Amino acid sequence: MENSRSRSVFVDIGLRELNGFRVRKRPFFFADSELVCREIAGVAVEHDGDRTPPLAVSFCKGSRKSQLFAVSDEDGHVSLFNSNHKFDSSATHQENTYNARLSDWVAHYNAVFDISWIKGDSCLLTASGDQTIKVWDVEENKCTGVLIGHTGTVKSMCSHPTRSDLLVSGSRDGCFALWDLRCKSSSHKEEFCINYTGMVKGAHLSPLSKRIRRSKAASSSITSVLYLKDEITIATAGAPDSALKFWDTRKLKVPFAQASPQPDSTNTKEKRAHGIVLLSQDSSGTLLTASCKDNRIYLYNILQLDKGPVQSFSGCRIDSFFVRTMISPDGEYILSGSSDGNAYIWQVNKPQVDPTILKGHDSEVTAVDWSSSEIGKVATASDDFTVRLWNIENNLCTAASASRVKRRVTALSNTEAAKERLEINREPESPQKHSSDDGDDNNDNQSMPIIRTPETQRKKTSLSSSLSLSASEEDKTCERTPETAVDSPLSVLHPPSSVKRRTIRDYFLVTP
Repeated sequence: MENSRSRSVFVDIGLRELNGFRVRKRPFFFADSELVCREIAGVAVEHDGDRTPPLAVSFCKGSRKSQLFAVSDEDGHVSLFNSNHKFDSSATHQENTYNARLSDWVAHYNAVFDISWIKGDSCLLTASGDQTIKVWDVEENKCTGVLIGHTGTVKSMCSHPTRSDLLVSGSRDGCFALWDLRCKSSSHKEEFCINYTGMVKGAHLSPLSKRIRRSKAASSSITSVLYLKDEITIATAGAPDSALKFWDTRKLKVPFAQASPQPDSTNTKEKRAHGIVLLSQDSSGTLLTASCKDNRIYLYNILQLDKGPVQSFSGCRIDSFFVRTMISPDGEYILSGSSDGNAYIWQVNKPQVDPTILKGHDSEVTAVDWSSSEIGKVATASDDFTVRLWNIENNLCTAASASRVKRRVTALSNTEAAKERLEINREPESPQKHSSDDGDDNNDNQSMPIIRTPETQRKKTSLSSSLSLSASEEDKTCERTPETAVDSPLSVLHPPSSVKRRTIRDYFLVTP
């Protein structure tokens, strides 16, 4: 029996012709195809002829500037490059740097370990070994704010998913701090100093820290922080062990949930050797990766933390806390650097399959990043003083497929829309007009004219209204699906507008 909720084929065709139709979201590549990695070009990280190892790389997040990416290095410089520059295959890395680098400035007089785009890619955050975070206007290369309060190297930071004035940072001092860029306490040399609005000390203490002097408790370093998509929860990871801790920003005294790949991690030496290097999440906020010093990458479902990691991936070497891992925005692939001089890509739904290897670097591959708008483009940074761009394709097609990140709507082109408007305006004056858009294929040798009058035009408008109403009714039906039901865990990330917003904390017992 036909489903009563399904629309007729004529309604679907009408909606397509009048309003366009939604394209089903698809992954970056075909899931069953073999990935083919092609190096586009490489740029040298150098300043006045002096080479320096890059530490972080980040593409712009918006589609308007998606071709730009920033690189920070050990000398405190930040450089902006155009990834769409027409690179000459015979050019050297130094020549590519000269041609593709748009700007370069000294951000800190110490190493810059992390960078993050905010405010529509107009500003850049830089976290440094000088224990500060700076806010930069990238158009003017001007510092507009300095975040002070940490007493150790700032290793990681992450901005709020929707409010870029808010961010969280993690440091080697064992603390993570919350910041509001609107709270400027003082100014010095046109640089506004900003103090933290909240701080948690000793978030990842090592068991040995109680037995030794506090000055030697370096193992309590926080290596990575994340602002989750529910806009309330913060995830943190540290060097002492492989535990992930989740904090409610409204109550920061204790974490409300923890997750670890090692259910019984009482061995202190094992915990110290298997610290977490980096956390990353997909665009939906459902999947979270944690790269670990045990040379494995663990994948968590953020709504099922009590079950531990749902998958793990191996093949790379993570010998230092500089080797980074990033999950693709659509959550289908994982890209990681490695201490063996290669980069690796795994398919999330096929953890048992050997990863695709990106070969070309001559030393440890540290920072990596996915382009959020240009599908299949990735960047890898290495201790060989270069950043390389790659194009990831598959063996079934060379053109990248549609992204799952954004919903795309197929609409009439401007030319077609103008012709349709012109036809509608002329219809009352020429009722005997033949429609050029009606199909002749169904009438082999004979084409019947379609006569339209002002009355039929009114009927057409009425049909358009009814079809639009059907579309709105369908959207309401989608809101009532089980995925957005009040009792569903997915309501954390995609809550219905009619109910009170829930957070991830609502699905865990709060630690007393």
